[in-house]
Amino acid sequence: MSYTHIMLPIDLEHADRMGKAIETALALAVQFGAKLTLVGVTSELPGVSAHNPTEFKEKLSALAQRLGEGLPQSAESRTYVAHDPSVQIDGILLDAIKDVGADLVVMASHIPNVLNAIWPSHGGKMASHADVSVFVVR
Repeated sequence: MSYTHIMLPIDLEHADRMGKAIETALALAVQFGAKLTLVGVTSELPGVSAHNPTEFKEKLSALAQRLGEGLPQSAESRTYVAHDPSVQIDGILLDAIKDVGADLVVMASHIPNVLNAIWPSHGGKMASHADVSVFVVR
């Protein structure tokens, strides 16, 4: 089995805690010679990671450029703007898979807790609804 295009959802606010998922995506991109696309979702409102969607896009692009150094193919980024990212993120990420043409999603997990019975994780939702392989990294 070989993958040609890996999608890596990135939360810029928590990118510093996504090291294992980022490292996994980079290693798989090298192993398969795959393209890597970082996908981020933001809102029009100022946030912790950026003051506006343009700044968010620039920061995500800079991260992709930095991560793409040394990869067989360069890394790209794709920014999506949502009215309410916390509510819309699952649908946006599922649409992004088709939009970017990914055949593998590598994403960070969170530590499970009791609230997962009420609100499923984004990784779990992706794994159960995506038409491509999803690698959830804890």
